[in-house]
Amino acid sequence: MSAALPASAAGTPDASAARGGHAATQAALDSVVQDGAPGGIVLAEQGHDTWAGHAGTADLATGRKPRADDRFRVGSITKTFVAVVMLQLAEEKKLSLDDTVDHWLPGLVQGNGNDGSKIRLRQILNHTSGIYSYTDDEDFKRKEFGTGFLKHRYDTWTPRQIVRLAMTHRPVFAAGDDWSYSDTNYVIASMVIQKATGHSYAHEIEQRILSPLHLASTSLPGTRARVPGPSGRAYSKLTGELAGPGEPNSAIYDVTELNPSFAGAAGEMISNNHDLNRFYRALFSGRLLKEPQLREMMTTVSIKNMPTFSYGLGLMRMTLSCGTEVWGHNGGIQGSISQTMATPDGDHVLSLNFNGDWNIHEQRLVDAEFCGA
Repeated sequence: MSAALPASAAGTPDASAARGGHAATQAALDSVVQDGAPGGIVLAEQGHDTWAGHAGTADLATGRKPRADDRFRVGSITKTFVAVVMLQLAEEKKLSLDDTVDHWLPGLVQGNGNDGSKIRLRQILNHTSGIYSYTDDEDFKRKEFGTGFLKHRYDTWTPRQIVRLAMTHRPVFAAGDDWSYSDTNYVIASMVIQKATGHSYAHEIEQRILSPLHLASTSLPGTRARVPGPSGRAYSKLTGELAGPGEPNSAIYDVTELNPSFAGAAGEMISNNHDLNRFYRALFSGRLLKEPQLREMMTTVSIKNMPTFSYGLGLMRMTLSCGTEVWGHNGGIQGSISQTMATPDGDHVLSLNFNGDWNIHEQRLVDAEFCGA
């Protein structure tokens, strides 16, 4: 699931590294919590230097403080893992990014102007497919992001149910004509992985990424509702919009337990900051993909009216106004807003999480860490 697309802020190049500290990052973390988030954690690594920060409360009932190793739902950061698997399969000649969706899943994407024979796998990975995002459906939002969540939090969704919902809407544009973020794309990607390998996308991520990198705190829960410990609680105002503003004195709901099948490959994963940093460092250092595939992953599509932001294959690219270029992904799901960003060589990486999903300005931490402001 997606958090709002970030905006950059001013600063000076490499200011954080030159300062030799993380005071600006901690101040940014404190400010986001002061603005409403119950609590937050951040982990920055550069070379052999590691720094962890925390603020606020992990559990409003007990007063427990956030811990650096706390696990949380990472939302759309899941997409980078899915894209890595797709690119590995392409390198192994088990599929081609130029294959159409219909080649692998005939008849799945059809109706209301949708045509899977005209959409290529590359276009579902970089969000140029034009397929409607099911998470924009008004009834879906009422059930999952509004107070309807309290009734539907344990419902199970299948990938085919999700795609069928998306197919009740017309495409946003013809494939390849524009860019629009769609969670449906990555649910389709997971189905392609299943067809190409005979295994679930979760199995492939576990075997290809989690096990080799020893990411012991990362999991794909499927329909399991609990977050493994150590972990805090997750909170939402259930406004009907994920990551939207919440009224200052409105009710806060504990949304920690939920069946994440409604997110699937678009955002179901659980991890912690340490594992996320390790994953992105491994990715950018070439441990997960060979050079041609990594280059393909980092080939981005420009986005209208957003000159500092572009999107590759499961990767966001941002040029901060201090001139620093960072790569990674953000993620939002009920009660949890996360982001990981790194320099292109993976040497300097930052992961963060807030255990609330309203009025969260997580980009402040990225600007502070990489620009010092």
